[in-house]
Amino acid sequence: MNINVANYGPQEVEAGLSLIAIAKNIDRDLAKKACAAKMGGQVVDLRSIPEKGAQIEFLTFDDPEGRLVFNHTASHIMAQAVKRLYPNAKLAIGPAIEDGFYYDFDVENNFTQEDLAAIEAEMKKIVKENLPLSRYELPPEEAIAFYEQDDQDYKVELIQKHAGNGEDISFYKQGEFDELCAGPHLMSTGSIKAYKLTHCAGAYWHGDSSKPMLCRVYGTAFPSKEALEEHMARLEEARKRDHNKIGRELEYFTTAELIGQGLPILLPKGAKVIQILQRFIEDEECRRGWQITKTPYMAKSDLYVISGHWDHYRDGMFILGDPEKDEEVYALRPMTCPFQYQAYLNRARSYRDLPLRYNETSTLFRNESSGEMHGLIRVRQFTISEGHLMCTPEQLEEEFKGCLELAIYALKSIGLLEDVSYRFSQWDPNNKEKYIGTAEQWDEAQGIMKRILDHLGLDYKVGIDEAAFYGPKLDIQIKNVWGKEDTLITIQIDQMLAEKFGMEYTDTDGSKKNPYIIHRTSIGCYERTLALLLEKFAGALPLWYAPVQVKLLPIADRHLDYLNQLCARLQAAGIRAEVDARSEKIGYKIRAAQMEKIPYMIVAGDKDIEENKISVRSRSKGELGAMDFEAFLAQLQQEIADKVLD
Repeated sequence: MNINVANYGPQEVEAGLSLIAIAKNIDRDLAKKACAAKMGGQVVDLRSIPEKGAQIEFLTFDDPEGRLVFNHTASHIMAQAVKRLYPNAKLAIGPAIEDGFYYDFDVENNFTQEDLAAIEAEMKKIVKENLPLSRYELPPEEAIAFYEQDDQDYKVELIQKHAGNGEDISFYKQGEFDELCAGPHLMSTGSIKAYKLTHCAGAYWHGDSSKPMLCRVYGTAFPSKEALEEHMARLEEARKRDHNKIGRELEYFTTAELIGQGLPILLPKGAKVIQILQRFIEDEECRRGWQITKTPYMAKSDLYVISGHWDHYRDGMFILGDPEKDEEVYALRPMTCPFQYQAYLNRARSYRDLPLRYNETSTLFRNESSGEMHGLIRVRQFTISEGHLMCTPEQLEEEFKGCLELAIYALKSIGLLEDVSYRFSQWDPNNKEKYIGTAEQWDEAQGIMKRILDHLGLDYKVGIDEAAFYGPKLDIQIKNVWGKEDTLITIQIDQMLAEKFGMEYTDTDGSKKNPYIIHRTSIGCYERTLALLLEKFAGALPLWYAPVQVKLLPIADRHLDYLNQLCARLQAAGIRAEVDARSEKIGYKIRAAQMEKIPYMIVAGDKDIEENKISVRSRSKGELGAMDFEAFLAQLQQEIADKVLD
């Protein structure tokens, strides 16, 4: 909400957030909800509103930027509570994050749940004290001296890092607690009405495993107790749906210490789902004119030097050999593009060969940091539906559209389309060392992509400094059950690597030209996709790609032969079916199948055999009653063909 500030200044703001009441035609209640203000495009403290007129926008907890200010203030309250209870604790950093905040502490022993409860109790006192937060600045040398007297090494390091520009260092004071911070913040601690410290985790200083391990305390804060309770209920549901929990419980995957972090083992169920999805994607890609390739898992460093990955991505690669000693060094591939370029270079090309579409189910290797590992979401070895398309400038828009349509079709078929968002990831001209190519080339590539996206009517956000080092990209984003956003699918425009690899085609006039390249995935990383599907459906995967579609349950051993015959008929028809032949009561078997999230159960007893019928139970609809087997099979096949998402 924008208003023109003309009749009040900092004193009125500080007096009780009555500024909106002073301004005419503005809702008085909004004053009580304001967390910060936006002025000239910058988020500022409410105290920073000038005495003279200025155009401002008030930010409440409902605004993402206002929520960050709210949670950032909560992190300061937590740090103050920790210093009261543990005076020797060393403070690192305490930022706001999307759904809360965290603070890193260097303490003798990591905090327990009892410690967190004590910290929460001390936070309650600080909130009740309603301490005002005020900003002030110190010269770098005074700021360093302030923290050196308390042996706060991490704060000293942060100040030294930013002291080179000669500017004063900003602090925020609340009661006896002074904190190095750029702000902005709420006006007082009393505004934090409800909060919860959720858990602790280890975190290396600066994310560097050679640095000290710190105790990271996570928390969340809300303007009301009711909002906090709703949030905690969502977290509880997230815990139940976390693929790291249900994926292990349902035996989709496991991990082994002897194998290593970020290297999950897909068990039969998980491997079956990924096999189904891979076959679905490869068949669909073939139908749309893609040609499958199979390229090596590794290559000499020379290949990556040409592509630029050796200079721009080496830290993320697994290198075989010592670049300082060995004449020939290999690296496991972190992507497939330079390999598929060699397929293009297999012979001379003309414009008649284009567009040329290569796809591959590629196993890739990326040396992710240990702190980034999470179940199947982020791993060091993964399989991806990768493809590279070479085309003329005239073909670029239509081919880009085709790649996007394929991705949308894949996401819709598996049930994730409604959960995604789109981001146009661009380069940062102020960070040129991160990218190859000239500003003119980037402007051209980004201009082309913008025209395509706008022409397609795609609703997207812009991400600066998030492009690939060789070109802009469309990132199809999705959040996991905890709200963390990851990239699921990318479609990239590249006009630079073809020239680097000498990829040419003969145009209609006989001249040699470099093709445009579109890098794309159609369903993304299969491991990450499986994780997201387990979370979305809470383990109850849709029938068409469920690892076991039908479980056959005999009431007694004498019914086994009948069900084994039906199971064979189902399997012959392409249905993934199993018989539970255990000597258990039927109620136990039904509950077990329910716990396994099996879409359909067939129960058979004496009456079913006599009438040549089956009793069918649906995971979602319960008892369906007696059915003719052929009718049930036809129903199954239709649901699978229609890719019903249940």
